[in-house]
Amino acid sequence: MWADGDHRRLPGDAEQLPHSRPRHRGARTMIPLLLLLLLPAAHGIAKVGPKPTLTKGLEGVTTASTFVLDQPRCVFQDFGNAVIWLVVALDKDASKFNNSAVPGTPETAFQSFPESVSAYMTLNATLDSYPCPKPAGDITVLRVGSETSCAEDVSRPTCNGPLPGPGPYRVKFLALEDSVPVAETAWSAAITLRAAKSPNSISTARSEHSSGMIAITAILSILLAILLAALVATLVFCGSDSCGSSTFSKPESVTVRRYNTHHVYDQPAARL
Repeated sequence: MWADGDHRRLPGDAEQLPHSRPRHRGARTMIPLLLLLLLPAAHGIAKVGPKPTLTKGLEGVTTASTFVLDQPRCVFQDFGNAVIWLVVALDKDASKFNNSAVPGTPETAFQSFPESVSAYMTLNATLDSYPCPKPAGDITVLRVGSETSCAEDVSRPTCNGPLPGPGPYRVKFLALEDSVPVAETAWSAAITLRAAKSPNSISTARSEHSSGMIAITAILSILLAILLAALVATLVFCGSDSCGSSTFSKPESVTVRRYNTHHVYDQPAARL
């Protein structure tokens, strides 16, 4: 027999590891919680289409600092509570954008694009702004880069300010529900804006020809003005007496004598 306190392992007994402790009950509740948190990430963000495209059949679709897109009509109709944002990025940085970025924060502010911010978020709207189907007469385009008043206003990080260069750019629409991304479109094709011409690149051959024409036109205009002034002076001078007035004599009056062709006088009726 063993004395009390003598812990010897009998055959068939499970091996007891040193310093082993029973599991805590809290560990059982942490596992479902972690699974719940990881479920949205595993589910992913819904992909919707079509991807953003430039508007066709419209003048001035691209300028030096703006471009025009079709509105996302009938794209996010399954997400009635979402706020739809437009994400604008340089072509080379589009793949770096994180959908968990929060709009209206320094990491997505227009004023820091593209120096310290790879993409900014702007033109937020609800589904009420994009009714489906489109009512007749509705304007169905979005001009990106049309706001100049807030371009340098850091208190408006979601400003739709003028784009800083020709690009190229890529854009996509992202739907958020309580700042959580729920749906997105694919990135658009690369969009390149019009580049302003450098003054040194403008040809001067045509300008030299134009300057010669301007000189000839100026000389002819001066000559015409001199001729017109001389004509006016002549008319004024000849209208006065010093130009030699012409005397017109009054025609002599013509006296018409009356002759009686017949020397017959009426005799008094009483003379018989």
